[in-house]
Amino acid sequence: MRDIRPKNRALALGSAGALVTATLITGALAAPAAGAENRHGQDREARGAAIAAERAAKAGINWQDCPADWGLEKPIQCGWVSVPLNYAKPYGKQIKLAVDRIGNTGTKKDRQGALVYNPGGPGGSGMRFPRRVTTKSPLWANTAKAYDFVGFDPRGVGHSAPISCIDPQEFVKAPKADPVPDTEADKTAQRKLAREYADGCYERSGEMLPYMTTPNTARDLDVIRAALGEKKLNYLGVSYGTYLGAVYGTLFPGHIRRMIVDSVVNPSRENIWYQANLEQDIAFEGRWKDWEDWVAANDATFHLGTTRDAVQAKWLQLRATAKKSPIGGVVGPAELISFFQSAPYYDSSWVPVATVFSKYVAGDTQALVDAAAPDLSDTAGNISAENGNAVYTAVECTDAKWPTSWRKWDRDNTRLNKDYPFMTWANAWMNLPCATWPVKQQTPVNVKTHKGLPPVMIVQSTRDAATPYPGAVELHQRFKGSRLITEKDAGSHGVTGLVNPCINQRVDDYLLTGKLDAADVTCAPHATPKP
Repeated sequence: MRDIRPKNRALALGSAGALVTATLITGALAAPAAGAENRHGQDREARGAAIAAERAAKAGINWQDCPADWGLEKPIQCGWVSVPLNYAKPYGKQIKLAVDRIGNTGTKKDRQGALVYNPGGPGGSGMRFPRRVTTKSPLWANTAKAYDFVGFDPRGVGHSAPISCIDPQEFVKAPKADPVPDTEADKTAQRKLAREYADGCYERSGEMLPYMTTPNTARDLDVIRAALGEKKLNYLGVSYGTYLGAVYGTLFPGHIRRMIVDSVVNPSRENIWYQANLEQDIAFEGRWKDWEDWVAANDATFHLGTTRDAVQAKWLQLRATAKKSPIGGVVGPAELISFFQSAPYYDSSWVPVATVFSKYVAGDTQALVDAAAPDLSDTAGNISAENGNAVYTAVECTDAKWPTSWRKWDRDNTRLNKDYPFMTWANAWMNLPCATWPVKQQTPVNVKTHKGLPPVMIVQSTRDAATPYPGAVELHQRFKGSRLITEKDAGSHGVTGLVNPCINQRVDDYLLTGKLDAADVTCAPHATPKP
């Protein structure tokens, strides 16, 4: 269920031939809501989080110019926040989390605090968030007047005690096996890869794995809040960042000032995470068809067919060709899926993906190789890609108990693949390491409203592939007083980053004044991409 845009194309492949997609905070010193914590048997972690936050509030953050190779221009500044690896032992081993910020662009009087961002994953870095100010993103200009924009690398990610499961160059090597199995032998080979990947995570990152959970990242968020000197957190979470926000809101309800969650993971315990990935396969198929309809409607530009069925036939033909003989020696079906899946993810990929597809059909195979094959010379990008996949796997596998019966995985995915073939098996192999995960799997937090939780803004498109719409409805029901803004008949993942005045104005109003509509709101879709 990987749910952040890959930084480079290599990120699209998991070790088992799967995509890395599939997909994804003197309040500072107060302990979280005791009732919430005790119900989860997390009172020791709650105390540990309060101790760590108190320590961080005293220490603050020593802001400096960012290291040159981090790609963060002045006046963005970088720093570190120390957190316990294990919150049950707050005086034990500490890890350092990388954070960055840019000050508010308005006056001192305009300033309303820090706005902390998480883009999803699990495994996504929020460090580029302050660049929305330096690149003068018009959507965020009003908010930037009032808030410092703060990003961070969550535990295990990027500069924050990064974890690894496999050699990065090995991770991106292509072509990988076709995710869709033809025989039992194909399934056996993928199962072996998944088991080896899980073992590799333990061998390379075993000390970190038991603590790579969403609740621990939520505790980290609270320590960051304290280190920033903020009594209450202002938070923007997208995709998996919505689940992080939901867990934070449950554990630390009185520590939130304003929270926006955009493109929402269904927080039901029953959904985290096995069921979430099955639901995603269904939603991806629907959005894939939306893209094919759009390609067909723009046949004058792309020449890929005037109907969805015609475009699908060309896709199946391309897939069969790549299966028989990988294109350019490196682009097989696995690489194709991981390139093409960005179209159902993001409307911004509709034109680029269709353009590459169109060029291929017209005889230009190099464009497809350039777009879909890994770049083995990009060692930094490949390290980042492997790290992102390692964190994705570690968090999802450790957060919750997964089925250990191969028969269940095989039955569920075989059934789904009949009607939803685009992503099903690729997603299954990506998550299969969780079936043989080498550390104890936790029970997910029961996300719900506790005393002190302020009104939360929930933003969601109805045809989102990565986080299906019912997830937003579920969180809306669990967080009393929340407001749901629905973008109807749209499906791009990450709605607050798109131009849609019906949504953009409400986001500004909420962050600047705390104002929410008296009732839920339905907005018309943002503009469809033009070829």
